Amino acid sequence: MTTTYTLRAANPAKTRADAVVVGVRSTDKGPELAAGAEDVAKAYGRKLRPLLASLGVKGKAGESHKVPTNGAINAPLLVLVGLGSDVDATAVRRAAGVAARSVPNASSVAIALPADEPSLVAAVTEGHLLGGYTFTAYKSSKSDDTEAGDVVVLSPVARKAEAVAAFEKAQVLAAAVATTRDWVNQPPGDFTPSKFADAATAAHKAATKGRGAPKIKIEVLDETQLAELGCGGILGVGGGSDAAPRLVKLTYAPKGAKQHLALVGKGITFDSGGLTIKPSGGMQTMKCDMAGAAAVLQATFAIAALGLPVKVTTFAPMAENMVSGSSVRPGDVLSMYGGTTVEVLNTDAEGRLVLADALVMATEAKPDVVLDTATLTGHMVVALGERVGGVIGTDGIVDDVLAAGARAGEAHWPMPIPEEMDERIHSSKVADLSQHDWVRWGGGLFAGAFLREFTDGLPWAHLDIAGPAYHSGGPTGHWTHGGTGFGVTTLVEFAAGLAEG
Repeated sequence: MTTTYTLRAANPAKTRADAVVVGVRSTDKGPELAAGAEDVAKAYGRKLRPLLASLGVKGKAGESHKVPTNGAINAPLLVLVGLGSDVDATAVRRAAGVAARSVPNASSVAIALPADEPSLVAAVTEGHLLGGYTFTAYKSSKSDDTEAGDVVVLSPVARKAEAVAAFEKAQVLAAAVATTRDWVNQPPGDFTPSKFADAATAAHKAATKGRGAPKIKIEVLDETQLAELGCGGILGVGGGSDAAPRLVKLTYAPKGAKQHLALVGKGITFDSGGLTIKPSGGMQTMKCDMAGAAAVLQATFAIAALGLPVKVTTFAPMAENMVSGSSVRPGDVLSMYGGTTVEVLNTDAEGRLVLADALVMATEAKPDVVLDTATLTGHMVVALGERVGGVIGTDGIVDDVLAAGARAGEAHWPMPIPEEMDERIHSSKVADLSQHDWVRWGGGLFAGAFLREFTDGLPWAHLDIAGPAYHSGGPTGHWTHGGTGFGVTTLVEFAAGLAEG
């Protein structure tokens, strides 16, 4: 079933739909219906507070209650979703995600969550679209029961141009995030580097098709071309697999662009750890190790679809890190693109090797800013958990990434590159750089220092999304099980900030 989204200014109590969704705030005086639900509260009158009490409604984030209305409002079903005590765009986005999973079998839904400004209109739309995401490509029985045919986002500012623009932008972003999730959720045997490159090529064809579509150039480099260029990192990591590596490059260069952004994303389609093999439990979700490449590719398509006046050059190195007689060995020395030599001491720290080649390529494009995105280190997950990404790099650029993440509703935290990391990455006795040193402490910071060596001193930030790129648990907010698409909206918001600046 294809769902149609509409933005409308209407009274939720009088709206004809199978279900009406409203938000509930948690306050010191008990639960209260949030902004957007005033007409519903008025329709119930004095019956509302005892109804909320009898249902055990608290207004906590993640909470959902379904109430037959018995004619109190036009819709036969009222859905109450918790917003928590702080009602901001993030809370609204998460509540809309919960709502999307709370109304099965409804052919039409009206959402009356707080949406009295454009950012909240966007949060409702994006949250509902992503909260209802499912990955059913490998299910023998596909059901549309959880999808409504018509979704109406109710907002008092629905007729304002800024609200309409936010509504339309949210749909573009949600589509990009959903495709990123699709790619991350693919079984790794069906999404080898060449098949990932094929998927990127198909996405490019769709993004550039039709009158008025943006112009985006795509190049796909195979293993022979990578060898001719001297991409020792990508070839070294991919050498142990029967599935040869690839590199996908996208170029979006709109007229009037005054800023040039380079994006680089790690695309390890499966990570066994190589000869430094992972324990079996550590491999179970390693199909997600290409989430950074998926994010930068889809962010680029979204930036182009939105017509942002920023030039974007994107590099997605793709390899499969496997075990065989041709695998790179601990102690081997690889020559990166550009000539820097690197001693490999841990083949499970492979992401920084493929990123090194791509980062040098990115610097050759002479961008104003370089951002790289990667599921890079377990150290960052230990430090920040599974919901927060780490950001390392040039101070001003890190600040801009954090601000973009705040606008996007994605949580990032700044991390340093201490002075001693420079000594550690230069500790090799046989090569220019050490790829790893087996010191337990600060491994994520070591990785950042290593990547910095390949940025040619350009303004740069590294987004380590190893924690939030994949959600192993049950649905929460607008996240569902599996790939989250984390990073896409932050990258788009960063580009939007460049365009405005």
